[in-house]
Amino acid sequence: MSQSVERALRVLPALARGPAGLGEVADVLGVHKSTALRLLRTLRAHGFVYRQPDGRYRLGAALFALAAEAVEHLDVREIARPHLAELNRLTGHTVHLAVHQDDEVVYVDKVDSRYPVRVYSRIGRPVPLTVAAVGKVLLADLPAAEREALAARLDYPRHTARSTPDAAAFLRELALVREQGWAVDLGGHEESLNCVGAPVRGPDGRAVAALSLSAPDRAAEADALLALLPLVRRTADTIGREYSASGDGHRDDPEQEGAP
Repeated sequence: MSQSVERALRVLPALARGPAGLGEVADVLGVHKSTALRLLRTLRAHGFVYRQPDGRYRLGAALFALAAEAVEHLDVREIARPHLAELNRLTGHTVHLAVHQDDEVVYVDKVDSRYPVRVYSRIGRPVPLTVAAVGKVLLADLPAAEREALAARLDYPRHTARSTPDAAAFLRELALVREQGWAVDLGGHEESLNCVGAPVRGPDGRAVAALSLSAPDRAAEADALLALLPLVRRTADTIGREYSASGDGHRDDPEQEGAP
């Protein structure tokens, strides 16, 4: 790995937490100020970093434009958008669309609840893999060898008493999700937050995205949210059919261990 590229990439998440001075950036990178300054100047020249009048640096407009362009070119998001809005209209609850990228599952779209108590999440933000329903849906779709390797390298933070405790438990849960075709998070990330999720399948039957419906207990308790699961699955299937332009959005082939 290029050391300069690696350091430059570390600058960006550091500045995402807020503006920082040259010394702070150098400390984060563990380098001399002159090295940090060269990196910042390069990033600034390309618009990824902006130097404020007070001398501190923050993320630049080019980075946001690039992120927005990348999201806009995710076809499944464009196709899914009206269906997310309709699901939100019918239920009133928060609707998410997420995709799997490398070792992360990321929200690419969201329609907020119409209730006063809402779910906190942001487009472009990774989801907690071991508890989020969309994460389970997408990871369950991976071939067995990939699931096992990923489960082995994940951390298992105990967000609540219901959080998945370890890799063995996570793999058992993913096997169940794969078999039943949907996933839940019933207080695994936050005690009072419940979520149900289903896959959006592409023309090859693989999950290209995951759709979820989330609500705090004050808006809908677990049983009430589970009762909406058929609607969530139908919505996901509809998006899958439109994305694929053919087929019924379901995968008919059985589990094939180690399949590519």
